[in-house]
Amino acid sequence: MVHEDTTTSDQPVLELDDLWVRFGRVEALRGVSGSFSARSIGLLGPNGAGKTTLIHTLLGFHPPSQGSAHIFGRNLRTEPKEARAQIGYMPERDAFIAGQSAVNHIRQLAELSGLPPRLALERTHEALYFVGLYEARYRKIETYSLGMKQRAKLAQALVHGPRLLFLDEPTNGLDPPGRERMIRLIRDIRKTGNVHVVISSHLLRDVEECCEEVLILKEGQIAYYCNLEEERRADRKFLELQLFGRAVEAYVTAAREAGIDCAPQGRRRVKMVVPPERSIRDLYRLAAEHEIQIRHLDYKRDSLQDIFDKAMGKNTPEFREDSEPGQEVA
Repeated sequence: MVHEDTTTSDQPVLELDDLWVRFGRVEALRGVSGSFSARSIGLLGPNGAGKTTLIHTLLGFHPPSQGSAHIFGRNLRTEPKEARAQIGYMPERDAFIAGQSAVNHIRQLAELSGLPPRLALERTHEALYFVGLYEARYRKIETYSLGMKQRAKLAQALVHGPRLLFLDEPTNGLDPPGRERMIRLIRDIRKTGNVHVVISSHLLRDVEECCEEVLILKEGQIAYYCNLEEERRADRKFLELQLFGRAVEAYVTAAREAGIDCAPQGRRRVKMVVPPERSIRDLYRLAAEHEIQIRHLDYKRDSLQDIFDKAMGKNTPEFREDSEPGQEVA
């Protein structure tokens, strides 16, 4: 059904309060809490971390065993229909009906969401045009390529005009051009300002390119929360140094005591994260105090890979170079 929107614009997109989901003795989600308001939110984590369970719980597929969840202020327990009326869902796996064209399939789903037939058909054409399938809209979906099927799933998630869009592995299996096209579509959706997006993915780069807030899940819990926009604005310096001298270990210890994260890479090389309150001059001052020569200093780029490694228990900076598109988290 189509409901009148009575929520206010300053409400969080998602509010999770001590959310638990159990399947028998298995605790799929364990005390997940937080309030999230970004235009685009990413869910990261290895297989079995709880990403899909969290999405399915917010969609109403799994009732919470304990705690509560709100979508734009709507309680999933007490207002499930009102909460779901605001959601669009692009599943990971195909869910098409054999023999149907894209127009018929998506129009039927639009009507099931509560749109009257004429408006449902109009919205269907608009959605297929947006995702680039307008010319192929009367073809049977089983004749589509993988990339076209993914875009058809995106169209059916958008057709009824949701306020919140769940995308489960939206680039899964796509070749580089198909992935880039999907990423552009997601960015375009985000830029409209009318729809919030939650992306669940095992691909770091997808989340890094599309999202402002990131939840990293591990064993059913939030292992790390990151506001990527703030991280990008932060004046932190990621460096790699080549040192010469007898007191390298003492120099690294002094740097750590000064609030600089250090990861030795052998006897002469060290990687550092210099916080905003420290400067490169501090590194040279400490080097002079310990009679250390800095023979080479190279800047590195902060990345979501470093943040993910930290959440998974790797506490030293990895300083990985830019990965190839589709780099996985596990």
